[in-house]
Amino acid sequence: MNARSESRLIELRRDLHERPEIGWREFYTTDRIVEELEAIGPTELYVGREVHREERVRPPTDDQLARARERARETGVDEDVLSKVEDGYTGALAVLEKGEGPTVLLRVDIDGLPQSESDAPDHLPAAEGFRSRHEERMHACGHDAHAAIGVGVLEAVKASDFEGTFKVLFQPAEELGAGAASVVGSGHLEDVDSLLAVHVGLDVETGVVIPGIESFLAINGFEATFEGAPAHAGNSPQEGAHAIQAMSTAIGNLHSIPRHADGATRVNVGRVEGGTATNIVPESASLEGEVRGTTTELREYLEEHAVRVLESAAELHDCEVDVAFRDGAPSAECDDALVDAVSAAAETHDAVVTPDEGDALGGSEDATRLMRAVQRNGGDATYVGFGSSNPTGHHTATFDVDEAVIPLAVDVLTDAIRSASTAE
Repeated sequence: MNARSESRLIELRRDLHERPEIGWREFYTTDRIVEELEAIGPTELYVGREVHREERVRPPTDDQLARARERARETGVDEDVLSKVEDGYTGALAVLEKGEGPTVLLRVDIDGLPQSESDAPDHLPAAEGFRSRHEERMHACGHDAHAAIGVGVLEAVKASDFEGTFKVLFQPAEELGAGAASVVGSGHLEDVDSLLAVHVGLDVETGVVIPGIESFLAINGFEATFEGAPAHAGNSPQEGAHAIQAMSTAIGNLHSIPRHADGATRVNVGRVEGGTATNIVPESASLEGEVRGTTTELREYLEEHAVRVLESAAELHDCEVDVAFRDGAPSAECDDALVDAVSAAAETHDAVVTPDEGDALGGSEDATRLMRAVQRNGGDATYVGFGSSNPTGHHTATFDVDEAVIPLAVDVLTDAIRSASTAE
């Protein structure tokens, strides 16, 4: 990659870093990506609803959308783009037609997290002046770099000898575990022969490439609402059914679900709410949590136990409980042909190629939905990790990436994509 292109991509990454947006509300982000894509000139460009099927997982509320639209207009988002995404269908898909050949798709995600960013003087974005402008929102997982990489690969593939169809999906709402689900069934995956998804960071040094990450934890979230009966906490507590007490019992027991011999399992209750006053036995309480497992089967094991725990806790305290699981992301496997193509490309650029030792990702990713969809149709898929010497872990206030990862990722992915086209 030449210095001019590298500088422009880093500038884009920093611009997006300053203006992080939560899933399904990536209005400014989509606008900036579209601006860059139009300058490159793909054969086709899909924006907003054109990328998705009708149904979405965990869409925002009307109030959340209204606030996001107002912020977007304040930052000067193009009204034509905003009209395509203002209903919360965000993201973009660029298609490059370059003659006969296979169809290759690169997927990058674009959303931020509901987290405040550090203003410490040794935190590079703060020191260099591109720290998040918005409190309680931050690019704490590298998706700003992912978007820049996607733009760079599209430009590089267009200038290369690639033959076939190349697509870049700028996917929203990954942190919600929601964006990929709406792309499956949209019509954009059915012709894909090879899919590459990408992530930077991973607590690995810059220059290290993991060509096939499979250490995904299959994930699902859930909500549980406990309904009891109110009473005066001092005069007649025995007449009430304490919903918070039922919820508390459930939380302790959820975190005590037996682990499984077949692999790692995770349970977490991350949000609770309930009660109205200290002198009222609370009649309602709710929690939100998640379960994860190294396989989809282990996730399902946790789901079954979680339902039993929640219902037992409610019964113990004379309450009712309503449990609703979300549409979670599965585990996935990478295909050797693409893993080998990425490995060969990385070695050409003097990167250190290392296998996934079972802990590279350490979390979950809804790209697994896309991978499985492509594989069901007879295609190949892989998930590629690029080390970027992140100073602290993902989803922390001081997370950052070494921007040298951007040109390396562009070069390696471009060569791997070219290789995938000639291998057909």
